[in-house]
Amino acid sequence: MSGGVVTKAVIPAAGLGTRFLPATKATPKEMLPVVDTPAIQLVVEEAAAAGLDDVLMVTGRNKRPLEDHFDHARELEVILAAKGDTERLALINRSSNLATVHYVRQGEPRGLGHAVGCASKHVGDNPFAVLLGDDLIDPRDPLLTRMIALRAERGGSVVALLEVPREQIYLYGCAAVEPLDAGEDPDTVRVTDLVEKPTADEAPSAFAVIGRYVLDPAVFRVLESTQPGRGGEIQLTDALRTLARDVDPAAGGGVTGIVFRGRRYDTGDRMSYLQTVVRLACEREDLGPEMVLWLKEFVAAL
Repeated sequence: MSGGVVTKAVIPAAGLGTRFLPATKATPKEMLPVVDTPAIQLVVEEAAAAGLDDVLMVTGRNKRPLEDHFDHARELEVILAAKGDTERLALINRSSNLATVHYVRQGEPRGLGHAVGCASKHVGDNPFAVLLGDDLIDPRDPLLTRMIALRAERGGSVVALLEVPREQIYLYGCAAVEPLDAGEDPDTVRVTDLVEKPTADEAPSAFAVIGRYVLDPAVFRVLESTQPGRGGEIQLTDALRTLARDVDPAAGGGVTGIVFRGRRYDTGDRMSYLQTVVRLACEREDLGPEMVLWLKEFVAAL
């Protein structure tokens, strides 16, 4: 088992966001607001809440707004301070003070596995977390904290699993699982195999891998020899499949899964993004009551 405490998070953010064109022609998809906060900030907030204060974003061209968002905006800070607008000043300073954020460019879009591999020099020989920006986890359900604790207990790598309808499994990596030892949490399982985006007939289960991982650094060694898979890309799922079959914890092998039953918000396509914005707006104290009333009136008038 590779030692070390999980302190670093890797956030792949090099995608082109073509599903959201034309909005993403000049604006990174990660900067699209969820009500009034960019989605990428919510992901960094989740990492920071789990104690990960060192964040590496794997970016590409036209992603400079991400760097600007997590930097200080001195001119705006001075203006707000002069106005005595402490509330908005605190809002803009929050993103700058969440974590130490680093950046590396992926160079070319060769898949999630390749993006994770770009983090090897920054991460080194320590376990680390990977958070995908399309998946937002409600802060009331601290999934990442549970995953880090499980990694500390069992070693190897840990993936987050969500049970989905069989007809939707083709959208995800899919895990074959078996129970752990008797007396263990039934939502904690051993992953024995993984398949990237299988058909319903090919899927070994209904457990989808969602965008939270805690990985042993052995994954970098495996990724170096992982050949392009589905879509001609280097798939993280394929590397994890190799680690799942190599159960020697001394070599960083073994993959454990946590079946997540909490609140997850998907921002990966237009419909799910709009649903996420509405759901979260309805839960806000400052917006919720008026939003719910308007929705009721709007739907009734259809």
